[in-house]
Amino acid sequence: MREKKKGVYQKYLKNLLDRLLALVGTAALSWLLLGVGIAVRLDSPGPVLFRQKRVGRNGQYFYIYKFRTMRIDTPHDMPTHLLNHPDLFITRVGRFLRKTSLDELPQLFNILKGDMALVGPRPALWNQEDLISEREWYGANSVRPGLTGWAQIHGRDELPIREKAELDGYYVHHIALGMDLECLCKTAGAVLRQDGIHEGMMEKQMQKAKVNH
Repeated sequence: MREKKKGVYQKYLKNLLDRLLALVGTAALSWLLLGVGIAVRLDSPGPVLFRQKRVGRNGQYFYIYKFRTMRIDTPHDMPTHLLNHPDLFITRVGRFLRKTSLDELPQLFNILKGDMALVGPRPALWNQEDLISEREWYGANSVRPGLTGWAQIHGRDELPIREKAELDGYYVHHIALGMDLECLCKTAGAVLRQDGIHEGMMEKQMQKAKVNH
């Protein structure tokens, strides 16, 4: 896909606003971050935060931060969808955090670091070759991944990988303040309804493809 010329918002304002809002959000939600951190630590032994290798802008790897939702004896370096009975590894607090999307809050620090944006394609796992390839075709790997995205508010996890990548590509080629505000407002509504924003469906699709191969 031909790359569209960046507008004023994308070129000069988006990254600045992302970091400013992430800073304000981190300060305003510091009590919640602390409370969730304490709950994670008391619920099960292990670190409060979980790091996972993801694909960022232009294919650069970075480590995403989340509140830990699984036990420390969960096999390392193995995606959740490859585990046998993954639900057995999810902690009690972790189940609630996933349902409410509160496990994603530490990604505010990724935004402050410049790894992510508030809105953009959700960062792919390092081994999601199909999704990364489809996004490359639609030009969706050229921007910072987001805390939430255009695909997440238009079908969420029910979308096949190709449709998800197409929506990500549409966002990248039409980035505007209005689109970002729409994404953030609809994501906030989903969180309040406890819908949860996650990549579970993609993992299930990958598992199904592996079984049928």
